[in-house]
Amino acid sequence: MSRPFLLLFVFTLGCPGPAWSQDTQDFLKHGEQVFNRSCATGYCHGARGTAGGAPRLAAREFDQAFIRDTVSRGVPGTAMAAFEKILSPQDLAAVVAYVASLNGIAHPEPVPPGGPAPTQSASPALSPEAARGRGLFSDSQRGFGRCSTCHELNGIGISVATPIASVPTDVQALRAMATPEVSTVSFGHETMPALVVSKGNRSVIFFDLTIPPPVLRTVSPGKAEFAQGSGWKHSSVIGSYREDELTAILDFLRAIVAR
Repeated sequence: MSRPFLLLFVFTLGCPGPAWSQDTQDFLKHGEQVFNRSCATGYCHGARGTAGGAPRLAAREFDQAFIRDTVSRGVPGTAMAAFEKILSPQDLAAVVAYVASLNGIAHPEPVPPGGPAPTQSASPALSPEAARGRGLFSDSQRGFGRCSTCHELNGIGISVATPIASVPTDVQALRAMATPEVSTVSFGHETMPALVVSKGNRSVIFFDLTIPPPVLRTVSPGKAEFAQGSGWKHSSVIGSYREDELTAILDFLRAIVAR
């Protein structure tokens, strides 16, 4: 049986553990939470691994060893990176167990090497407000209006935009954040805000930012005209967040980017 690639996933490392118990149920719930904030997007595997831009995960008869090996080592030449060092062993093992459960494994191996199932959240070093911001950053209930649609941070999200190098000082600065890399592209009868990925002799690749999620487009160099600057505003894509929620997100960004 062929085993298709698993793309843009965040999990690894499951080893034999104790008998099925409430602790294991809690561990699977934790794995589901990690999955939802990391992988349940249109670019990736969708809710419960049933749909998305990446291959379906549910009901594929994957065995747990295959899941563990693929996500640990990644898939060269694809968007599937090796995630062994991205998340804590507990988070990684929890997601492996959760995906195993989506594939009909009645008793997935719940315990990471050398330790019991986790009893606390994935980021114990974060303050309560920063931990809240971490969840808001990739809040699946906001659809493509969440930060992780365009930003990747600490293994969560899609790296459409360049990595976050500095954190805005406050919510007003976050909303008004300059976006000098966004230009305006015109080709045919279309004009749109664009984030250029690459320009070559044969093709120009860019993200069309007209509506979320950004769409990756490819055009011939001679058929497109690029102008510096755009009317696109960062505030237009974070409108679903309240001020207190953006404050929490900033706390999370400061905690992570400063590391």
